[in-house]
Amino acid sequence: MSSRAARWVRVGLPPVLAAFIAIVAWEAWVAVREVPAYLVPAPSAIVRAFTADPARYALAARTSMVEALGGLLLGSGAAFVLAVAMAHSRPLERALYPLALLVKVTPVVAVAPLFIIWFGFGTLPKMLVAALITFFPMLVNAVTGLRSVDPAAHDFMRTLHATPLQVFRMLRLPASLPYVFAALRISVPLCIIGAVVAEWMAGDGGIGQVILIANGDLDTAALFAAVVVLASMAIGLTALLALLERRLLFWHESSERV
Repeated sequence: MSSRAARWVRVGLPPVLAAFIAIVAWEAWVAVREVPAYLVPAPSAIVRAFTADPARYALAARTSMVEALGGLLLGSGAAFVLAVAMAHSRPLERALYPLALLVKVTPVVAVAPLFIIWFGFGTLPKMLVAALITFFPMLVNAVTGLRSVDPAAHDFMRTLHATPLQVFRMLRLPASLPYVFAALRISVPLCIIGAVVAEWMAGDGGIGQVILIANGDLDTAALFAAVVVLASMAIGLTALLALLERRLLFWHESSERV
């Protein structure tokens, strides 16, 4: 067996097998207990709901993905820039951290209507909601990572008369990357949630609208199908992020292959 196949058996097979067992048990439970479809649909009913109009789910998924990724880039980028400033200034951190915490504790459902009033019903307010919900994890992790440099290495850079930019590029930035990727692993599901919540408030597309329509029609199978699409989006983005992390952080212990 090749190393690639062996890795798939070791890493990929367990979750696939667990999902298969769960689906079979779910299907059997619904059939044996004769559970009404409007309460819990069988997996086969969910598949039928999806295959009845796959283009609808694909278009909705694309809309939600654009909003979620746009929000992730906007929120994480703004948080990292602010983290760089805060990591170099304790007074600035003390001044801005309470405001960042306020952003964290503000309910998304309270802010989303304001963004819609201010920016209309397009893509931007949904991206802003996704950005808001992903901002705080990146800020906290990035500040911690930027300050986690080896003191001896930092002193050595100072003896070489390195500029602040050189210290940042050669020391602080590499030290922060494991923390940045940890924040992204948290933020990927959150940005999807933020986009869907915004679509519930005032969306003309996206998975959030599919869920709302299915809920209004009491079409539980279609609702579950939309949830499965959301889960697939999150799993796919997380897998891509893990691949990127292994490529960039091959030198760090977090990239060790299991």
